[in-house]
Amino acid sequence: MSEHKLPMAESGAPPPPVQVESSSVRLVGTLAAAGAIAGLAIVLVFQWARPRIEEHQARVLAEAVTEVLGGPERWQTVFLESGSLTTAPSADTAGLDRVYVGYDVNGDPVGIALVAAEAGFQDVIRLIFGYDPGSGDVLGMKVLESKETPGLGDKIEKDSAFIGEFAEVGSPIRGVKKGRATDAHEEVVMITGATISSRAVIDIINHRLDALRDPLGRFWSSPRALGAADAASPARASGSTSTRGGA
Repeated sequence: MSEHKLPMAESGAPPPPVQVESSSVRLVGTLAAAGAIAGLAIVLVFQWARPRIEEHQARVLAEAVTEVLGGPERWQTVFLESGSLTTAPSADTAGLDRVYVGYDVNGDPVGIALVAAEAGFQDVIRLIFGYDPGSGDVLGMKVLESKETPGLGDKIEKDSAFIGEFAEVGSPIRGVKKGRATDAHEEVVMITGATISSRAVIDIINHRLDALRDPLGRFWSSPRALGAADAASPARASGSTSTRGGA
C-alpha cells in the first residue's frame, strides 16, 4: 500500500482550514432581529424617560422664571401671535413664541421673563432674563444651557458678580471692560478673560428685546396684562399658570 502525503505550504505549515460561508439569509435575519430588539428598547426607554424629562424641564423653567423676576407670587405663559401678546391664542401654541408674565400678591404684573438663545464662543448659549417694560430695566439673568470653556467662558453662569450686574440694569445693555465702567445705568462689566462669552450674553438679551420691545410695551400698557392676572388667580388657574414652587 502506498502512502500519499498531503501537500504542505511552502513554509512547512499545514494548510489553512476550510472556510464555510455563512448563509446570507441567516445573517440578514440575525441583523433584523437584533435591530428590532434594539429599536423596541429605545422606544420603551424614551416612553419611560419622556415624562420625567418634561417634568424636570418644567421645574427648571419655573425656578428660573421665579429667580429672574425676583420671586413673583405667580406667573402665566403669554403667547406672541400676529405681532401681539395674548393669553388666548387662536392658533396651535406649539409653534408660537412665548413669554412668562409674573404677578405679585395683589395681581399686579411685576415683570416679564423671556427665554433667548444665540451662538457664544463654543456653542449656543440659552438663557432667561426678566424685563420690566415700564422702566425698560432688565431685572435679572440666568444661563440655562452653555458649553463655554471651563474656567473661563463658563463663568457667565458661575460668576455671581457678573450675574448680579443684570439686576435692574438699563436696556439696551452696554458691556464694558473692567476698569472702564462709568456707573452708567445700562453698563455691565464683562468677565476678564471671557469677554466673548460675556458679550454674547449681552447681545442675546439686547437682540431679544429689539425683536419684542414693541409687543411687550403694548401688552404692558393694556388691560390685557391685568386680565391675565385675573386668569392666573387660584380660583381660575389654567395649565399655563404657575405659582411659586410649582411647574
